[in-house]
Amino acid sequence: MSTRRILQITGTDARDFLQGLITNDIGKITDGLVYAALLTPQGKYIADFFLSERGEAVLLDVADALADTLMQRLMMYKLRSDVAITPVPLHLHRGLGPCPEDGFPDPRHPELGWRAYRDSPQTDDETDWTALRVAHLIPESGVELTPDTFILEAGFERLSGVDFKKGCYVGQEVTARMKHKTELRKGLARVDIMGVAEEGSAITADGKPVGTLLSHSDTAGIAYLRYDRAKGEMTAGNARVRRSDG
Repeated sequence: MSTRRILQITGTDARDFLQGLITNDIGKITDGLVYAALLTPQGKYIADFFLSERGEAVLLDVADALADTLMQRLMMYKLRSDVAITPVPLHLHRGLGPCPEDGFPDPRHPELGWRAYRDSPQTDDETDWTALRVAHLIPESGVELTPDTFILEAGFERLSGVDFKKGCYVGQEVTARMKHKTELRKGLARVDIMGVAEEGSAITADGKPVGTLLSHSDTAGIAYLRYDRAKGEMTAGNARVRRSDG
């Protein structure tokens, strides 16, 4: 499981501040965990994260590798808003089965269990989260989700990570245009892998580039593909791959 950092956002303007920046509706936080992203003005991915209530404050759960960049970008937008953004000494706990009283169901997919934020590190988690992600086509920060990512190509609508009715946010114009005026020609897909292939292997078909193999577990993987070329059997390194989701 990747290392996470928990930030706390406080101040009288905290929720309005977030509402104008993130891809999802911060108002949903009263019902549970909210999955969202911060984008560039050009609609490209900066970071994805989970938001939850902690009294009047908002907790933000983000990959540690993205936390500094995210904080810098949030501070850039803060201006004179009454908002404070600080790390807090909490630790992410995850699990399957019944959700504990202090936990939140993962909003991306029912099979991803729950998330909770506690004072001490988790020591009892043996779940193969990569296998679960691959099985349900869930992108990971820093793997499927990179600075070149458009979130609709990564499945954010299916993952409940974007709200098309909430109004303006950074990158909203590009995201809305991709939703309403174009058909996605590229994006993530599940693939079956026959043989051994490394993460990041180029995928080709009849000598033409098709995409890239990303996360994989045993004989299943997530790939970023050009859909019009991703037909039939393809090659990734010394392995053969085939789409398994359509």
